[in-house]
Amino acid sequence: MANKVTIYTDGACSGNPGPGGWGAVLLSGEHRKEISGGDPQTTNNRMELTAAIEALKALKACSQVNLYTDSTYVKKGITEWINNWKKNGWKRRSGKRFLLVKNADLWRELDRLVAGHDITFHWVEGHAGNEENERCDELARCAIPKGE
Repeated sequence: MANKVTIYTDGACSGNPGPGGWGAVLLSGEHRKEISGGDPQTTNNRMELTAAIEALKALKACSQVNLYTDSTYVKKGITEWINNWKKNGWKRRSGKRFLLVKNADLWRELDRLVAGHDITFHWVEGHAGNEENERCDELARCAIPKGE
């Protein structure tokens, strides 16, 4: 039986682009792990993606995962849009043109990590009192690099 893990993730930016942070909470049975990190120059979407990537990297074995994000960009990207992006050479349709997918480096990494687990992605409303989502937001905000 695969490990059952619940993951909550969030990203934050001070300015967009600007300095940013990400946070994740991993729960499995009685175990709890909190991780976070920051980047001096990034975007909110990159931090949302990084939170999910780093949480999945922290898993030590193939797991059955419920991943909760307040980012519709992350949830729709990985569950709805990514197959077309891959089929179109990491390009997205914009009217009659194709444009490069933004953050393709992170989408590729997330796609690679997702393949190693049985993951269900869930959207949770941000800043709505969900205890673990609020904690991830706090971790992300505290990880934003401070200016000199």
